[in-house]
Amino acid sequence: MDDLVSVPARTDDLAERVVAAMRQHGSPSYPRAFEVWYAHLSGEMPAVSIAMSAIVTGSDGQVTAADIDSLYERFISTERFSRQAERTSLQVLGEIEAMMGLVDKALGSSELYHGRLCAMSEDVPPATDRHKLREWVEALVMSTREEVSRKAQLEAELRNSSNEIRNLREALESTRAEALTDPLTGLANRRHFEEMLQKSIDQATLRREPFALVMADIDFFKRFNDAHGHLTGDQVLRLVARTMKDKFKDKAIITRFGGEEFAIILPEADLIAGKFGAETVRQALLTRELIKRSTNENLGRITISLGVSSYRRGDTAGSLVDRADQSLMQAKRDGRNRTVTEDALETASRVA
Repeated sequence: MDDLVSVPARTDDLAERVVAAMRQHGSPSYPRAFEVWYAHLSGEMPAVSIAMSAIVTGSDGQVTAADIDSLYERFISTERFSRQAERTSLQVLGEIEAMMGLVDKALGSSELYHGRLCAMSEDVPPATDRHKLREWVEALVMSTREEVSRKAQLEAELRNSSNEIRNLREALESTRAEALTDPLTGLANRRHFEEMLQKSIDQATLRREPFALVMADIDFFKRFNDAHGHLTGDQVLRLVARTMKDKFKDKAIITRFGGEEFAIILPEADLIAGKFGAETVRQALLTRELIKRSTNENLGRITISLGVSSYRRGDTAGSLVDRADQSLMQAKRDGRNRTVTEDALETASRVA
């Protein structure tokens, strides 16, 4: 078996090695997978190589779509967006520095004009000397016109610089949004989930308001992928994501947690409300049949299993996720296509 040690190689050889490694390890072959394997085998991102080696070692050499998505989200997308954000930030700083230079220039011009006015005010010719008085007025008008012209030019330059800073700020905000979004489903990604979960815990602690966490997993997704291909699998992920967004609207923070697993934060919801929301999504998916457009083949229905926990005072992000995840695992053990809450899980444990 390939020991997955990265060594420098020519680009053409490296591309061949990437394709060969993908075949050898049963990896999906979509562009994101190629990017992950390329980053690993090129040696450009040692962290990817370490993580990939751990996956291969622990899975008898098989690398799944979920593994690829996890590596991509953990390392490559974050790295790319970080570089983009850094470039944009440097541009913003450059524009701010240029704007400060314009401000200094404007202040210097104003001081110069003020100095000229002071000098001219001390040298006003007598009213009886019309010739000198006319020359003095002409000089004053000329100086004022020059100052007005300089001010207009500086104003235009400042306006342009301000617009550029605004555009760069929007680009920076867009980059941050992309860095927190799963590109396949359009949902929040795990990084965003972790930020929002901690924020939800902080708010719940401060305001003593409840919130629920739902963990969901598509049933037999790997089997579906193997039978129908990863492109169809991607459509399934989008369908589940769209269903969740349709049912929750703006009332929830919906996240692609990783692979075929989703996490949903429901603000101001207790355990009962959390279960109701989870069941709403599960039931909605049961009403939808998948039809493959290219062949008109009926692929059946997609089902999901869900686990629900609710915030308890003193909870950490880890404890809250763990209870929801344990409830999800129980739903799978009970036969899948169902919702299990943490209180039901605790009841089952006491009975056992």
